[in-house]
This record gives sequence, structure tokens and C-alpha cells, in this order.
Amino acid sequence: MNAGRRLVAGWAFAIVFIAGCAQPMRSSGPIDSQNRSWSGRLALQVESSQPQSFSAGFELKGNAKAGELALTNPLGGTVALLTWAPGVASLRSGGQVRDFQSLDELVATATGAAIPVAALFDWLAGTNTPVPGWQADLSQLPQGRMRAQRSQPAPAADLRLALDR
Repeated sequence: MNAGRRLVAGWAFAIVFIAGCAQPMRSSGPIDSQNRSWSGRLALQVESSQPQSFSAGFELKGNAKAGELALTNPLGGTVALLTWAPGVASLRSGGQVRDFQSLDELVATATGAAIPVAALFDWLAGTNTPVPGWQADLSQLPQGRMRAQRSQPAPAADLRLALDR
């Protein structure tokens, strides 16, 4: 992993674990009845030359085309808010806003790994949408748990979600 990616991954790790009592950030727009919403805890491990992992509370709203993902610290404060709509994706954290060209670029920057957010919506809804390099295990979804592992491209990644009931 190059120094820039390590810096970004380290930044994401620090945000999630070190952030203090951040003020909650609220949605910038309504989520209509056609969209879904999930919340719980997530853990991501990336098996790079310097393995990285982080966990956070999360609230995912919307759909693959337009939505938001709030990441929270253990005290419930929002430490990062990822929002996207056609043609725009942004990350709000620490009073700053960074814009990205795509949802994939935004998520990779925020988490240190490319996570297939479009498929994540399907997986959480119980549809095992195939994604090259990823294997989703939805067998525990009725109990509020989901796991997805990436083998390709390197580095390997392991994403686990525990949903609120």
C-alpha cells in the first residue's frame, strides 16, 4: 500500500476511534418510502502489508443511487457523514466537506477499502447480488448479521455488520 493510501486509511481509522463527542449531523434531504434504512455496528478489516481495522456505529439510508451513510463513535456522535446522489458524492467530517467523483471513490477514501455499496443495499435486503471478488454470507441475516469478504483485488477485506433490532 502506498504512503497516500496508508495516510487515508490511518485518517479513517483515527476518525472512527479517536473522535470525541461530535455533534450529530443530520440528513440533508428526505428519504422517501421507496428507500430503505438500516442501522447497527460495522467492522472492517483490511489485510494489507500493515493490516488495518476499524469499527463504528452506522446508519445507512436511501439506495445505491442516492443516500447517506453516517458513521458514529461509541458515544453516538457522528464522526463522518457520506452522502451521494447522481453526479455527486461528499464526505463531511470534522467540520470539513470533501467532494468526490463517485460513491466508490468516496467509500474507498472514508474506509480504506473499496466496498460495493450498491450491492450492500441488496445484501441487506436479502438479495445476494454477485460482485466480482466479493463473497457475501447472508445466512445470518434473519438474526441481524451479515458478512462479506473480498479476495480480489488485493488487499483482502472482511466486512461484518450487526444490525439493530
